[in-house]
Amino acid sequence: MARYTGPKHRIARREGINILDKESRSLSRRLTVPPGMHGKKRKRALSEFGQQLREKQRAKAMYGLLEKQFKNIVQNLQKKKGESGELLISLLETRLDNIVYRLGFAKSRFQARQYVGHGHVLVGGKKVTIPSYQVKPDDEITLSQKMQNEPIIMEFLKENGPILGYLTREKNAGKLIRMPKRGDVEVPFNTQLIIEYYSR
Repeated sequence: MARYTGPKHRIARREGINILDKESRSLSRRLTVPPGMHGKKRKRALSEFGQQLREKQRAKAMYGLLEKQFKNIVQNLQKKKGESGELLISLLETRLDNIVYRLGFAKSRFQARQYVGHGHVLVGGKKVTIPSYQVKPDDEITLSQKMQNEPIIMEFLKENGPILGYLTREKNAGKLIRMPKRGDVEVPFNTQLIIEYYSR
């Protein structure tokens, strides 16, 4: 299973977004400065292509995807009917690793991806080990009994943080009640520029 294993702070600084899904005072101060010893000197106007590329890279970094995975998602949405930007958000948000993260079962998408890959996530009572699995409305997501007994997971399950409008969670189980819409989530990238990048 291909995944990025390099330094995440570097990507966060390059894209100007916190992809670590946790508060970091040192990172917050440095997000405005690109990585590298000459980062402060690199500010310059981007071309139209450069802007499209940057938005695409930012979306990939946020959801922890590689180029081939992200390109496949965009190609899939081009076969569907509807507004492309809305469909892109919908497909990204209904990935199994993202749903596990959004339900509060993991503190980051990277951690959620690991849970899925190790077989600790059940969809409709059946083990699914594919992070890119597209969750469908009314699918019930639960963690394996072994994981539910882990102290760190028990702490996560006690927390009653806000759940997005397209999800519902009761104790150890969560469910996708409808497909996500653009207004359900705040994303730090421009979906239109991403669609234009892949339409070249």
